[in-house]
Amino acid sequence: MVDNTVHTLIMTLDTGEVRIRLRPDLAPNHVAQITALANDGFYDNVVFHRVIDGFMAQGGDPTGTGMGGSKKPNIKAEFSAEPHVRGVCSMARSNDPNSANSQFFICFDDARFLDRQYTVWGVVESGMEAVDALPKGEPPRQPGKILSMRTA
Repeated sequence: MVDNTVHTLIMTLDTGEVRIRLRPDLAPNHVAQITALANDGFYDNVVFHRVIDGFMAQGGDPTGTGMGGSKKPNIKAEFSAEPHVRGVCSMARSNDPNSANSQFFICFDDARFLDRQYTVWGVVESGMEAVDALPKGEPPRQPGKILSMRTA
């Protein structure tokens, strides 16, 4: 039997290529939304608008302000016990736990205080150095950009 499930997301940043192993076992609805948006080209040329050294890099807002999202409906939280550690990809949201849409973040370091409060949907398999190289700031003076993001 052939497994046609998509397991990897390739995110090409202006700092290099990042391969993300998707975790539909933890967050099937979030993985479905991220992959649909990625394959539609939604993330192409979108910046990382919030990059905090030692914490995380946040992107996925087409307005670049941290206030925008896609036209798709928000996703119900799929919180898990998966720890927020270096390389973990998780969804950004407002105070409403069920408000995740298109914005996500990648952890630079241990951020376990976020566990069970944000939905983990993937983990960086390779290319973390490209994430580390993103310009820092809230917002960065010259933000790093997602050139393209597609499933493998």
